[in-house]
Amino acid sequence: MGIFFFSLLFHVFLLVLHWGFPVESAYLPNLQAFETNPSLHVINQSKRAGHHANGSNNIILNPTFEDGPSNWSGKGCDILLHESMGDGKVLPLYSKFFASATNRTRSWNGIEQEITGRVQPNLAYEVTVVVRIYGGNITNANIQTTLWVQNPDIHEQYIKIAIVQATDKDWVQLQGKFLLNGSPLRVIIFVEGPPLGTDILFNSLVVKHAEKVPHSLRPFMKNEAFGVNIIDNSNLDDGINGWFPLGNFSLSMEFGSPIELPPIARNSLGFQECLSGRVCLGQIGSGSASPQIVNVALSVDGNWVNGGQVEFNDESWHEVGGSFRIDKQPSNVMVYIQGPAAGVDLMVAGLWIFPVDLKARFKLLKKQTDKIRKRDLILKFSSSEAINASGAFVQVKQIQNSFPFGSCITRSSIDNEGLVQFLVKNFIWVVFGNELKWSWTEPQQDNFNYKDADELLEFCKNHSLEIRGHCIFWEVEYAIQPWVQGLNKSGLITAVQNRLTDLLTRYKGNFRHYDVDNEMLHGSFYKDRLGKNIQATMFKISHQLDSSATLFVNDYHIEDGSDVRSSPEEYIRQILDLQHQGAPVGALEFKGTLTIQWGRLADDLEVMLREAFAHPSVEGIMLWGFWELYMSRENAHLVNVEGKINAASKRYLALKEEWLSHARGYIDAQGEFRFRGFYGTHNIEINSPTTKINGTFVVDKGESPLAITIDL
Repeated sequence: MGIFFFSLLFHVFLLVLHWGFPVESAYLPNLQAFETNPSLHVINQSKRAGHHANGSNNIILNPTFEDGPSNWSGKGCDILLHESMGDGKVLPLYSKFFASATNRTRSWNGIEQEITGRVQPNLAYEVTVVVRIYGGNITNANIQTTLWVQNPDIHEQYIKIAIVQATDKDWVQLQGKFLLNGSPLRVIIFVEGPPLGTDILFNSLVVKHAEKVPHSLRPFMKNEAFGVNIIDNSNLDDGINGWFPLGNFSLSMEFGSPIELPPIARNSLGFQECLSGRVCLGQIGSGSASPQIVNVALSVDGNWVNGGQVEFNDESWHEVGGSFRIDKQPSNVMVYIQGPAAGVDLMVAGLWIFPVDLKARFKLLKKQTDKIRKRDLILKFSSSEAINASGAFVQVKQIQNSFPFGSCITRSSIDNEGLVQFLVKNFIWVVFGNELKWSWTEPQQDNFNYKDADELLEFCKNHSLEIRGHCIFWEVEYAIQPWVQGLNKSGLITAVQNRLTDLLTRYKGNFRHYDVDNEMLHGSFYKDRLGKNIQATMFKISHQLDSSATLFVNDYHIEDGSDVRSSPEEYIRQILDLQHQGAPVGALEFKGTLTIQWGRLADDLEVMLREAFAHPSVEGIMLWGFWELYMSRENAHLVNVEGKINAASKRYLALKEEWLSHARGYIDAQGEFRFRGFYGTHNIEINSPTTKINGTFVVDKGESPLAITIDL
């Protein structure tokens, strides 16, 4: 049996791979919060009942106001209790009462409760709040749940737990999580957000230890024909037999398919062991006056699955590649090739779908890994009076692979001792989550905050960690602070120049890499306002200010075929355009996310790591965090909040161990010992009947055999 997993040949052209996406949340030194539910969740008024907030696990006292306002207080406002409002149109969802935070004069005014002593450090808590708004001549507003923390040094800190857009029509839920690292003097949770004059209606609050939801059993399927194309008449050798039109158009057979298969098809079908790959070759015909999107989609028991897409506007042949997975035995599966606008002809030369045999695929990847990540070594020993070299026993054990594995960290995460221990033991590179971004270092004009970045930099130096600089600019408008968005063209040019000068002169020589302008395929804020050359100018000035740093182009959805804005073709065009303008682009970064739903994180992680490690163009892998609640993706962690490693972590550690050299044997008559080892640092131990000698040597990257003299 095996996992029923269909895939295109998994091409990985990444230099640094991000696991998850960066988020703009406010991390604090002793507390971590994770906004798990930022969207609107409307609760049906007809479902009133139950005292769900009064469960024994809830650390909130009097959560539904059955004891009046006891244990609650107003933060800059008054608290009133109600059985109804608005002539009976507003009723409590739970229990008999709800509260209103009224006479608010600031957005941070709201209802609060102190939870000091009832929350424990190093435990994840989930928060659920039921709220709505009332009055103030507005119909919707953001409501936020916030934690106030007073540390032993009396320093006050605030952190957002969750935010949601509430209305005056329905009760909504805010849901989020938080984690305390240390033992603060006081902790208060409160609700805030709407503009002054608008009341916050508050029905219940639950804060309880976050429960682990067990994963469903991983699905298996029998009798998969791995490596065999499952599409009948895939090359149209039998005309259009098995193919049919979906919709009101005609389907006909014509000649003129591509003479040579394009890269994905050629690579997928060229192996004797044809392990994976699905390719649809499409050509836009007459009627195309603008770019068209062609995609491969599947209907699996009525659920749509994206198999890949491409955008093009010429009449040449193009290739659509992607992958999909079926997680249970389906009763009906249809595959479609679709997409161009009405009136545009679509020509298809073939369709292939191959199940993946992961064991066979991994075997192939191991051969490729051995070829590109190892080197033949000749250890030459000079004899001495202390030891007779010939015949002595040699044992080599690698202690550090030079391939960069790294992780995202935040200022708050380094206060967690367990996290730090795992980080420095298992990673050699780091990237800051938010602390280097412009919105963080200069949230208001001329109001600079480099404290968090400076403390992270000092931490990295103390632990000999290499650092990536993420990011100098961010092209997506929602990530840009309001004062920057409000500048005119002249002011924006000055601000961009000042940002470059301030950041790169301050940290010159400290960051090995910089993401210059984050996600340029998904945003165009600076390009739209300052002209198409501004991005190349950012690269040029960055290089002038710190020539020691490698400058990256980075984006996401490049390799998965799900986003026409960031297709491989668009990414290549962007890079070539930057280079044509003289931008010193030093490397490329691909960000991607493993979507975890079926308890297969370990399997998916291994696939990604093996494919990346076996590709000659990949020079490093960064995970966007690894500790639960210290990363932007839920259920994507390697270590839970209590410090326990999961199956994915064990798989990661096993792969890291697999990619370390181990060799033993005897020094031959020529005074040499030969083996093939990974690049990186190795320990060596030589034993003879009279003595034992230990040493260290480094294997640098190269294709020819490396001779290393060991002086005994």
